[in-house]
Amino acid sequence: MKIGQVARETGLSVKTIRYYHDIKLVEARRGDNGYREYQQSQLAQLHFVARCKALGFSLEQCAQLLSLNARQDRTAAAVKSVATEQLLVVQEKVHQLQQLERQLSTLVSACDGSDRPECAILDSLNGSGCSHE
Repeated sequence: MKIGQVARETGLSVKTIRYYHDIKLVEARRGDNGYREYQQSQLAQLHFVARCKALGFSLEQCAQLLSLNARQDRTAAAVKSVATEQLLVVQEKVHQLQQLERQLSTLVSACDGSDRPECAILDSLNGSGCSHE
């Protein structure tokens, strides 16, 4: 299967698929004409990586999970460890976003939105509204 068809079937860009090949995440054989030729096994791996990336896994984690998926001697504990690591990263990001939401909400609430040039949001961003030190 040619890379364009693989891209259509996986939803990944041709550039991304080439990158994954170059970093040896999912490699295809080269035909006599020099073009990459993808088999069903590589297509399945690319679908797997796309699902991993949708969950926010890093490329390193994708490689770990691909390796574990291919091994019959894997343990669920090893897979869970990778997923738990990613869950902790996501939870930290959610926490940071919640803090950001509270800060922005405070700024927006402090501004009366009038036609006057004075603005509590700009005052705060300029460091004259409230102290964050």
